[in-house]
Amino acid sequence: MLKIAWGITGCGDKIVDVVNLMIKLKRELNLDIDVYLSKNAKMVLKWYKLWNKLEDEFYDLREEVNANAPFLAGKLQTGKYDIFLVAPATANTTAKIAHGIADTLITNAVAQAMKVRMPVYIFPPDNKPGELTTLLPNGKTLTLYIRDVDVENVNKLRKMEGIEVLDTVEDIEKVIRKHIKK
Repeated sequence: MLKIAWGITGCGDKIVDVVNLMIKLKRELNLDIDVYLSKNAKMVLKWYKLWNKLEDEFYDLREEVNANAPFLAGKLQTGKYDIFLVAPATANTTAKIAHGIADTLITNAVAQAMKVRMPVYIFPPDNKPGELTTLLPNGKTLTLYIRDVDVENVNKLRKMEGIEVLDTVEDIEKVIRKHIKK
């Protein structure tokens, strides 16, 4: 059984699609997923009315206390998980990782996972120049205009050994299915 550490940041872009995919894949593929939340993830999940849905499906949602608590980095380094997936990732989390800053639960866990060559996958929705249409909690859509600096940071991630950037929600499913076949 594939064991996944799934990090969620305070990114609202594509969060509905990501949560629905998490639940679908867990049920369909019998995945073992532990969910780790940044300090702002819970707020965003509640705003989108997804918190209860996640709590019902995953029971033990681990919320960030500091960069090393819960002790995700140690679990990644000692082989408790097969992959570490961060989806969705905020532009802030992406920038921190791109510049080697490891001062939050998620950014520290990425840094530590990379040190033991654990597969790390990151889905930052704002990964290409142009516009991104996202869903608001009230069901309306919002057009975001992606900043050049955000694209530059994503491109830095693409060049980092040990990280694979996922460009779409569908890419998340492809990567998980690829690991199941191994």
